[in-house]
Amino acid sequence: MEPLAKEPCAACRPNSPRLTAYEIVQLKPQIPDWNLIEKNGIPQIERTYEFPDFKSAIAFTNSVGEAAETEGHHPALLTEWGKVTVTWWTHAISGLHRNDFIMAAKTDAIANQFSK
Repeated sequence: MEPLAKEPCAACRPNSPRLTAYEIVQLKPQIPDWNLIEKNGIPQIERTYEFPDFKSAIAFTNSVGEAAETEGHHPALLTEWGKVTVTWWTHAISGLHRNDFIMAAKTDAIANQFSK
């Protein structure tokens, strides 16, 4: 099985199926530091990354934004001094899709570049 971070996002439509609880359990080990949350009744995945300063945090935010544009799948990003909170869910289906887990894995890969 190919790692999630290497997969491209698939086009998602309003009639695309949401991930089942079983599928989420199968994918979650590939993004162990992400939290399953619910906001306004919508399941989402979220993680906060820490940085030594605002400059690093905004550079990370911009890198995640570039990856999101490339894949055509966009997160909520909250950039603060020394930290960035990234939240993924699929707006078109008001829930979680495989794309969210793919992009969470890609976000972790980007974060690893900043920790060197």
